[in-house]
Amino acid sequence: MQPKMEVGVLGATGMVGQHFVKFLNGHPWFDLKWVGASDRSSGKAYRDATSWRLEGAMPAGVAGLKVEDSKPGNAPKLVFSAMDASVATEIERAFAEAGHIVVSNSRNHRMEPDVPLLVPEVNPDHLKSIPLQQKNRGWKGQIATNPNCSTVVLTLALGAIKQFGINRTVVTTMQAISGAGYPGVASMDINANVIPFIGNEEEKMETETQKILGDFVDGAFRPHPMKVSAHCNRVPVVDGHTETVSVEFSNKVTAADLINAFNSYRSVPQERNLPSAPKQPVIYMEEPNRPQPRRDVERERGMAVFVGRLRPCPVFDWKFICLGHNTVRGAAGAAVLNAELMISEGLFD
Repeated sequence: MQPKMEVGVLGATGMVGQHFVKFLNGHPWFDLKWVGASDRSSGKAYRDATSWRLEGAMPAGVAGLKVEDSKPGNAPKLVFSAMDASVATEIERAFAEAGHIVVSNSRNHRMEPDVPLLVPEVNPDHLKSIPLQQKNRGWKGQIATNPNCSTVVLTLALGAIKQFGINRTVVTTMQAISGAGYPGVASMDINANVIPFIGNEEEKMETETQKILGDFVDGAFRPHPMKVSAHCNRVPVVDGHTETVSVEFSNKVTAADLINAFNSYRSVPQERNLPSAPKQPVIYMEEPNRPQPRRDVERERGMAVFVGRLRPCPVFDWKFICLGHNTVRGAAGAAVLNAELMISEGLFD
């Protein structure tokens, strides 16, 4: 048994930071020993600086940790970032410049030309951009990112069927209120309602999907040529983003082909048995009324994507439903799996 690697969490007191704390609790490779937050929280014990909002009690091993300023120095080599976008750029770059490995959930660096935007099952080869990043920036550290929470769900489903050639995709999301953080959307706005706007969400889904499903060739990211049109909505569901997807293919494909592709989809995280990787990252459900957030989103520790209702599309070729856990596979769990992939690639040596 190798000793566990000490890790830290930036933005540890916020909602995504709390999900990192919860997801890392008991992790076989990582030991959370450092938490960073804003000036108003620094110096306090984590239990005193944090209003714990998640199910269950705050992990005992973290409750007594002193909250540090979000500055490099005594932080561990590996830090997970849940920083707010308003401050993430400068803070994450400062850590990378100081030699830290930053695995970020923040949006700030996702679309930069030398930063990998990872879904480990879909594009593990994009880690080849890290040496270029270090050369370009002149730092010994590195930054890797995970996508927007709705993009993760879509790209895992599309990654399983990319082999058939995807020309165009239209996706409509029904996104959980936990994706807005805490306190999030006011109860009088979301109860018995649908809000058909989430700022910048549609643009992120459209561009991030192309980058993730594209290639890294000759030192540059080459986006996938498919066209993506997204419609994003907030709905009164606590956890779990549901998406309706229509896809046009460049090749003839049958329902049996697609269902087999969903269920047989495996990639590097499964081959290497990474601790946070679901055994089956995409699970097709045969029931006509599934998947459903309340019944399915917590399965597989929230790390799998569930697909159902595959049927012919009269406009494109095929349409289906997909569901994923937005704060686990779409946030904290995604970043932890990214770090596991990076270790398995030898990027921490």
